[in-house]
Order: sequence, then C-alpha cells, then structure tokens
Amino acid sequence: MHKLRNRLIRTGLAALLALGGLATSQAVTAQAADNPYERGPAPTQSSIEASRGSYAVSQTTVSSLSVSGFGGGTIYYPTSTADGTFGAVAISPGYTAYQSSIAWLGPRLASQGFVVFTIDTNTTLDQPDSRGRQLLAALDYLTQTSSVRTRIDTTRLGVMGHSMGGGGTLEAAKSRPSLQAAIPLTGWNTDKTWPEIQTPTLVVGADGDTVAPVATHSEPFYTSLPSSLDKAYLELRGATHFTPNSSNTTIAKYSISWLKRFIDNDTRYEQFLCPLPSASLTIAEYRGNCPHTS
Repeated sequence: MHKLRNRLIRTGLAALLALGGLATSQAVTAQAADNPYERGPAPTQSSIEASRGSYAVSQTTVSSLSVSGFGGGTIYYPTSTADGTFGAVAISPGYTAYQSSIAWLGPRLASQGFVVFTIDTNTTLDQPDSRGRQLLAALDYLTQTSSVRTRIDTTRLGVMGHSMGGGGTLEAAKSRPSLQAAIPLTGWNTDKTWPEIQTPTLVVGADGDTVAPVATHSEPFYTSLPSSLDKAYLELRGATHFTPNSSNTTIAKYSISWLKRFIDNDTRYEQFLCPLPSASLTIAEYRGNCPHTS
C-alpha cells in the first residue's frame, strides 16, 4: 500500500512538473508571439553602451551610379538570417559632409539588430528638404532593390541624420508618417515647428553647439512636436555641433534604445528611457513624456 501511495505521489509530482514546464513554455511562446519584432538578447546597461552588439555585421557598398534620388552609400546588416527580418534605418550626413562623417553609426547600430544605410547626398550642399527626400529614396532602394531587401521588414523603418541631415530627418518623418522612429542629431533647419510629425522622435542637441544652437534649433524642434507624440529631447553636455561625427557612447545608447523601443516595439528597452535619464557628466538635460504608449 505504501509503495502504491508513493508511486501515485511521484506520478502526481511528475505531472505537476510537466504542467509547470508546459506553462512556462507557453508563457515564453506567448511573449514571443506578443512581439514578433523583438531581436537579440535582453539588454543591459553595458550591452547598449558597448561598441558592438550581439550580431556579427557585414557591409556592402552602393554606388551612386546604381541608384537615383540620393548619392549611394554603405549598407551594414546582421550577417545571420536565423532571426528572420530586421528593421532598417537610413542616415544622412550634414552640410558639406560625406557618409564617412556618420559611418561609425553603421556597424554600431547594425550589430544591435538593424539594417543600416549610411548615405551620401546628391551634392554636399543639399538643403534639409532635399536630404529628407533622399533619406526616403534611400529607404525605398533599401527595401525594394538592394541586395539585402529580403532581410528587411518593410513596415519597421526609421531615419536619422546629422546637422542638415537632422533637419532632413524631420522632413522625412513629416512626409512619411508610417516611419517608426526619427532621430535628428544636432539638427539644423530653417523650419522650427513640426506639429505634423506622427513618428516617435528623439531630438539630440549639444550644449556647446554654435552652428545650430539648441535655443534656436533642437529645443524649438522638440517643443513643437505634438504633446501626444512619443518624443524626447537629449542635450549632450560638453559637446559641439560635430560631436555626432565621432563614436559617442551617449548618442549610441539612447539611439539604440529609441530605435529598439519604436522600430522593434521592444519594451525591454523602455527601462533606459523611462524614468527620464537624469543630468550627468554627459547629459546636460533630458526631457520627454513617459510612459511611452506606441
């Protein structure tokens, strides 16, 4: 009788454990199903500050002779296809500059699980409205014609840019509301108000910027965005207009978090954006609306 009772107990425990394992498995599956865009391991402070993420990166050059609407560029992308498709970001340089000035962002963002296109503009003197159109032309090429088009989720796209490329980022977001994220870096534009933008936007300014001072560029850009929009304003401390032209951990960590949160809809990165980051040795000011709802 004791043996039978013990056997029944063991059988019951085994069934409970099996059910527990099944429940855990179902929970994990349900979580994955809740967000099919999530890519890469759970983030940490060190992982978003690292010079490289978890994905190995390849790159390919796009000649200006093979495209129209922009000046060619370089595509950086995760080498593996095991995780399926990725979101994509096009990045424009600023006035008189070439893609080399923002090239550091290519492998850094791609290694976190994005296809990244750093572009050259048709001419180095192109104005923000033109740069905005060129960013969109670059995204269209990337998703429709490029050699990596099958690696991209065409519904998960964003734009970034430096200086007039930052102004162009705002122009692109205004023109194409379906974009999932926009990040102007020390942006410059004669248009200071952007109430039409529907794309989650992270505006990055620099406290020492004398080319596009925050008081007349980044701050008005940010405050003019709709109050209902997922938006943030990051002002770099001890920085200049040209700080985004070199590898910068603060720019990278918040850009990665913003792109992950809104292109990948990955709420694991919400922790780095909300509560709002405090002023620090590298941050003069950070504003935003929390919690994010997109």
